[in-house]
Amino acid sequence: MATIKVKQTKSRIKCPKDQKRTLDALGLKKMNQVVEHEATPAILGMVEKVKHLVSVVK
Repeated sequence: MATIKVKQTKSRIKCPKDQKRTLDALGLKKMNQVVEHEATPAILGMVEKVKHLVSVVK
């Protein structure tokens, strides 16, 4: 599987609780933090759910 790097670009303040939990599940706890995951359908679905808060870094 390919790997993707996900970077949190916007604040989680005033986001719904489910989006905060999704960021936690991705391992993102701070702004500008980058984590690397395998590109599985579950991970890609989580990234899609919070796409307005994160960006995919090459």
